[in-house]
Amino acid sequence: MIKQVLLGILCGSAMLVTGILIGHFAITQSSSSSSSPSWVKEVAKDVDESLIEKFLSEVDNLQIQENLRVLTKVPHMATTAGDEETVKFMLKRWQDAETGLDQAWREEYMVYLSFPDPKNPNKVTVVSPSDTVLHSAREKEKPYYPDQEDTEVVQPYAAYSPAGHAKGKLVYANQGKPSDYQLLNQTVDLRGTIAITRYGGAGRAAKAINAAPYGVLGVLVYTDPLDINDGLMSDINETYPHSWYLPPSGVERGSFNTHFGDLLTPYLAAKDETYRIPVENITGNPPIPIQPIGFEDAYALICQLAGEAAPAAWHGAFNCTYNFGGPGFKHTSLFNNSDVKIDVFNHEQVKNSSNVMGVIRGSVEPDRYVIYGNHRDSWVHGAIDPSSGTSVMLELSRVLGAMVKQGKWRPRRSIIFGSWGAEEFGLIGSAEYTEQYFTKLSERTVAYINVDIAVFANATLRASGMPSVQNVLFTAAKQVSAPGVDSVSVYDNWIRYSNRTSPAHGPIPRVGYLSGAGSDYAAFVHYLGITSMDLSYTYDRSKTNARIYPAYHTAYDTFDYASKFIDPGFVSHQAIARTAGNVLIRLADSLVLPLNCSDYAESLEDYLSTALTLYEHQLKAKNISMEPLKLAVANFRRAAAHLDQVIHGSDLANETPLKARRINDQLMLLDRAFLDPLAFPNKYAYRHVIWASSSAGKPTFPGLADAFATAELSNLSRDWEKVHYHVSVLSQAIDGAAHTLVNVI
Repeated sequence: MIKQVLLGILCGSAMLVTGILIGHFAITQSSSSSSSPSWVKEVAKDVDESLIEKFLSEVDNLQIQENLRVLTKVPHMATTAGDEETVKFMLKRWQDAETGLDQAWREEYMVYLSFPDPKNPNKVTVVSPSDTVLHSAREKEKPYYPDQEDTEVVQPYAAYSPAGHAKGKLVYANQGKPSDYQLLNQTVDLRGTIAITRYGGAGRAAKAINAAPYGVLGVLVYTDPLDINDGLMSDINETYPHSWYLPPSGVERGSFNTHFGDLLTPYLAAKDETYRIPVENITGNPPIPIQPIGFEDAYALICQLAGEAAPAAWHGAFNCTYNFGGPGFKHTSLFNNSDVKIDVFNHEQVKNSSNVMGVIRGSVEPDRYVIYGNHRDSWVHGAIDPSSGTSVMLELSRVLGAMVKQGKWRPRRSIIFGSWGAEEFGLIGSAEYTEQYFTKLSERTVAYINVDIAVFANATLRASGMPSVQNVLFTAAKQVSAPGVDSVSVYDNWIRYSNRTSPAHGPIPRVGYLSGAGSDYAAFVHYLGITSMDLSYTYDRSKTNARIYPAYHTAYDTFDYASKFIDPGFVSHQAIARTAGNVLIRLADSLVLPLNCSDYAESLEDYLSTALTLYEHQLKAKNISMEPLKLAVANFRRAAAHLDQVIHGSDLANETPLKARRINDQLMLLDRAFLDPLAFPNKYAYRHVIWASSSAGKPTFPGLADAFATAELSNLSRDWEKVHYHVSVLSQAIDGAAHTLVNVI
């Protein structure tokens, strides 16, 4: 009996000890689990759709309207007092205690700019043999409201035109393209003449650069009503202030240089002590005086020209025959035997220009940047270009800043906002920023979003970018309501206006490519190889032939113009703010970057197909094989499919964060793989072999297209060797990019 009691006590004790031990270890394990580092949950967090909905609901069209009203109170050309006012306004908003960013500051550069002389305005006159002035072009645009009478409105001029005086018989050279001057020279001796050209077809500087070899002494440029006004010309009842069309005295100002960035400090940030090349070593500027004029003055000149009639394709909207010029004017004209004289008094100056920068620091990956930018400077009041974009940027940064200040949100990755200076003089602020921070931006930037002219008009979204951003653009556009269209999303409205059929996706909206240097995305795309996009709302192309909104770069681009004729109610501005902000949040917050390499493969296949159709037969005859290019594109397709499979087959929220980081680095760095610093020795800062600019006008690989066009024209062996070189450059770049998408060796 005693033994049984002792055995029972012993067994009970053993069970008690066992229970205590089990309980202890269970509690320890539970405690250990519950005390996991706080970052574990944060690292696995994905984009919050409810936060995006909150963002969309808080973007306010009236706030955007008020932003624009403030930004356009005075003209704010780069480095002027008005520009400094906008710098201070941006800093005030981004440093606001309740809606500002984590930090905001100014970055300053000493940049080479070109200005007219306010005391000695540029002049265009018709002078008789005795130097009597028979006609003078307007020196300032006609005022309709006090905005045009502001003393800070700069006279229309061609920035970087050399100062000088040119006098000669007038000829009409259409758009100033090489082919235009070539055709004109077959009929008229161009030596000693003045050429009048119209905007479009060739770059601003090119109109003078193309003219100089023929002995042309000076160039005029104007906007033809056919190209901008759908032919309308009268300010009595047809143009502004009665509609959005350009009035007769309106003149498009602009930068007439070829390269982007500060011209004295190529590939270097333009700081105080930076080495500067001699001014005489600058390339890409007009070699002869050039001056823009309004179409009312162009009409007075062109309709009096003698000589043969120009081809029908050269004719604009004037109710007269567009003649080549005798050279010079008709014998029956009041200008008979008279010359056109151009007097340009431009001067160049190194001045301080500021970028305004702001940042929201990331919580998980602060060393990964999503950059959102727009330039701040304008030619005059700049309501549409660029202040529509600045107004939108201020509104979305207000909403996001308030969320951060209230502790409701902090992005996974850092968001950098850039308000670029001196863009109108050649994308200077953004280019200098990329040169100063070249290494950091190359290694850490996820994407760049550019919203320059936010609203050209109020019909539909327009987007351009690398193919990999297509999917995130579509996702964002589907969540935003189209302005003025009940129950229709921006996406559904967009596809009505511009679409294509994708082999993978079927009918989708058309996303353009960033193949030129039209805005501040240029340095990010071409120099750094950063995945980029450019967004705006635009007009219905079936209803107008305007090449851009008609008041572009004139004294009529004002708050009045924007609020009456471009976007009454500012609902298209609101739609752009919502769409761009949605994309921004997704790029900053998604666990896996919303970039799609298979969409990139589709674009490469399209380019390859065009190249094979255009070039393969002739290249075979020259013993140049395109097989390496075919193989490279096929390899890229397989590699993209592999990465897609890895992403879709992973549970990254429950795997090591290093795997998500590795995949994101593959996506982030893809476009860097297409950079070749030696591919385009004659194109400043162009290194991206897929999206570089091209003069060939073919929808295919730019270097190959340009090289083939040159070789086909010359048939020289060295030019065909250059074609072979570009086939090799492309093949190895694309194959190299494919290898970045597969597993480590």
